[in-house]
Parts: sequence; C-alpha cells; structure tokens
Amino acid sequence: MAVKEKKTAYPQIKIKLKKSLAGRTQKQRATVKGLGLRKIDSEVVREKRPEILGMVKKIYFLLQVTDVEN
Repeated sequence: MAVKEKKTAYPQIKIKLKKSLAGRTQKQRATVKGLGLRKIDSEVVREKRPEILGMVKKIYFLLQVTDVEN
C-alpha cells in the first residue's frame, strides 16, 4: 500500500515577459516557453515552487515578477 504525501500549498507569483526574445539563446527561449509566456506583456500565474524559481532566475532580466495575494 502506497503512502500518500501531503501536498504543500505554495504561494503564487505573477510572471510577466517585459523584453523581447530577439537575439536570445535557444535555452533562454525554451525557458520562456516552459513558463508559458509567448509575447511581450503576456502574464502567467504560477506556484512559487523551486522549479519555477530556478527558471525565473535564469532569465530574470527578461521578466517582471510579483507576488499574488490570495
């Protein structure tokens, strides 16, 4: 019988693409796509998980990140 792990409720952050992807590396473009962003000024709301924060850290200079009040 498998033991269920508790799901942790993470706070949420709003991520907005502020700069163009023109001239960016393929890895940076893939990271933006992985976050779910497409065009300049597009926004997504994601959980503040270690995986997401790592992606944001790699391309922080392209983004605007704000906390979402629950």
